[in-house]
Amino acid sequence: MPVAASAGSPDDPRDGPSASLGGLVLVSTPIGNLGDISLRARSVLDTCDLILCEDTRRTGRLLTALDIRSRTETLHDHNEDARIASVLERLRANQTIALVSDAGTPLVSDPGYRLVRAAIEADLMVTAIPGPNAAITALILSGLPPLPFMFLGFPPAKQGARRAAFSGLRAAERAGLSTTFVWHEAPHRLLETFADLLAVFGDRSAAVARELTKRFETIERGKLSYLADLFAREPPRGEITLLIGPPETDDPEDLDGRLRAALETQTVKDAAALVSTATGLPRKVVYARALEIHEEN
Repeated sequence: MPVAASAGSPDDPRDGPSASLGGLVLVSTPIGNLGDISLRARSVLDTCDLILCEDTRRTGRLLTALDIRSRTETLHDHNEDARIASVLERLRANQTIALVSDAGTPLVSDPGYRLVRAAIEADLMVTAIPGPNAAITALILSGLPPLPFMFLGFPPAKQGARRAAFSGLRAAERAGLSTTFVWHEAPHRLLETFADLLAVFGDRSAAVARELTKRFETIERGKLSYLADLFAREPPRGEITLLIGPPETDDPEDLDGRLRAALETQTVKDAAALVSTATGLPRKVVYARALEIHEEN
C-alpha cells in the first residue's frame, strides 16, 4: 500500500522522498494539541498496513479523533525483541508499518531503537515523518542558550544513581563542556531532582516546561533555588521537561577557570601540569589550552 510521502507534487524536489511501497515509517504524533498532527503523518497512519504503538488504547484515542481505522499492535520495552522477526518479515513482504510512541517523536525516550537497528541491518527501508518533540519545544521556550544542548531522557529514579549521573556531567563541565542540559522528569520526583541539581551544579539558571501545547501549558524560568521553592509550594502535575543552562560566568572549577588561576602564579608548562593532574585530562590537551589562554592575555 503506498505511503503518501508528501502533500505536494511528486516532481517537486522540495517535497523530499517520493511516495513508495513498503517500509518502516517513524511517525511523530502530537505531544498534546491534536492540531499539531501533520498532513503526512495523518496520511501514513490512514494508509499503512499496521501501526506499532506503546499502548493501543492511547494511540486508539488519537486514531479515533482522526477517524483512522488502521490496525494497531503493541511494541514496547518488554516485547520489542520478540516482535522484531515478525515485523521484518512483514517489511520484506512490502508492507508499510508505522511506528509511533504515546506522544511526540518515536525512539526519543521511547521504544523502537532495536527494531530500527534491525531493519537497517536487514537493508530494509526506514524513513521518518518529523513533528512534535517536547525536549525541543521546551528548549526554545526556556530562554536558555539553545546551542549546544544535550538531551538526556529521564534522570535515574534513585538518588544515588541520579547524583552519580549529575556528577559525571559536572566533571565534563570542569573539563570544558558548556551546554544546556535537558531532561524529562516525573512530577513526584521533581523536588528530589532539584535538590540533587543544586548540590551538584549549584544555583544556576533553569526552566521547567509543563503540559506543553496543552490547555494548561506553563513555562517557569529562574534560578534552581527559585524553581525548587515554587514547586514546593505548588506541587507539580502533568508531563514535565526540566532544563538547566551552562555556567553563566567563568567557573573556577572548569578547565579554563583552573588554568587562568594557575597561570597567575605559574608558567604555562607548570600550570598545565598542575591542572592536568587535578582534572585527569591529557597533559597535551591541557597545555595547548593553557598556551591559548596565555597568548590571549
